[in-house]
Amino acid sequence: MKPKEEDLLEKTKQWIEIAEEDFRFAKFGLTMASNVPYRLIAFHCQQCAEKYVKALLVFHCIDFPYTHSIEKLLELTPKEYALSIVLADARVLSDYAVSKRYPDFYKKLSKEETLKAIEITELIRKEINKCFLSKGFNFLSDID
Repeated sequence: MKPKEEDLLEKTKQWIEIAEEDFRFAKFGLTMASNVPYRLIAFHCQQCAEKYVKALLVFHCIDFPYTHSIEKLLELTPKEYALSIVLADARVLSDYAVSKRYPDFYKKLSKEETLKAIEITELIRKEINKCFLSKGFNFLSDID
């Protein structure tokens, strides 16, 4: 059974709202005067990106597996958007979901790597919002 359009739109909006919270938190971390938590900023960038892709999949009623892999999720998006090509650099964010946050795979992130994560996340937000706009929806206009 296909979900009602209003339920689908509400669920998509919720994914976007939560993604935006992650992104605001990531950018806020960059304002710290010292001991900037670059790994946490990159983690929240990854979370934002993942939720944006999942929002697009929800919008199109596409099931997705439990994964933090941006690349795998992008492969599921409608081919009309060519997001796997446009957002090819986004795969680097996947490492920030888990591996860079735990001691077995620990690696300090540099400011440059973190700024690149912010840049990629901004691109993901922009490209996925273009997908929504092409279908006549602007979910960001409803967010504070």
